[in-house]
Amino acid sequence: MAQNVPFSKQMRLATRDIHNVSDALVNAKLAFALYDSRVWAEGLLIFYDVFKHLEQRVPHDFLPPELHRTAQFELDLNFYLGEGWLDRHTAKPEVRAYLDHLHTVEQENANLLLAYVYHLYMGLLSGGQILQKRRALGHRMNPFRRTGGEKTTVGAALTTFEDHSIYELKQRLRKIVDEFGAHLDDDTRQRMLDESRKVFELNNTIIRTVQGVGRANVRIFKYVAMAILAVVLMQYVIRTGSTSKQE
Repeated sequence: MAQNVPFSKQMRLATRDIHNVSDALVNAKLAFALYDSRVWAEGLLIFYDVFKHLEQRVPHDFLPPELHRTAQFELDLNFYLGEGWLDRHTAKPEVRAYLDHLHTVEQENANLLLAYVYHLYMGLLSGGQILQKRRALGHRMNPFRRTGGEKTTVGAALTTFEDHSIYELKQRLRKIVDEFGAHLDDDTRQRMLDESRKVFELNNTIIRTVQGVGRANVRIFKYVAMAILAVVLMQYVIRTGSTSKQE
């Protein structure tokens, strides 16, 4: 691949096919269950240990503090699971395998962890924002939701970056990757591209462990059916009213 192509773009091109598979899996697993807090919390929980590991191991030159999300993960999980969740938490075998791989990568060349930083945090800044917006929309459309003065950021700390724009954070991350990639030898560059694909392979493995999606989808179909029924009944009432007036 041409050396004058920014390395962040090289990483995106090298993972385009598997990234598409990952997006499809996320949509299939989570998109129809975004309003279900139990499913949402499990989705957060499977990535919590991965992000925490990176934030504990990767230096700030590669992973700036403004991108750190451990505290925000914990805030959201406190909201959805209760404050005692961390005492009960045990990472799934698939998540432990993910962490073991990160450790192996670090032993080989700690700089390779930048591939995980780039794809995971860029995903949070892109797809993560979209998922949260869909979840907020699904919550508003839920006919059984509790109403009140609940702020939209409650339970959404992970995707809320109040002090920095999403655009700014993305540009910062791309700059870090591009500057690092500009000085790589061919072997290390290829290893970075290999690990870029591995990110999505491991992500897909842990996403497949999310449970309760079938239950959530059934509830969504029930809501849709109720909404359709309400529309039909409303149309019937309107037609009946019009007929009565004519008579």
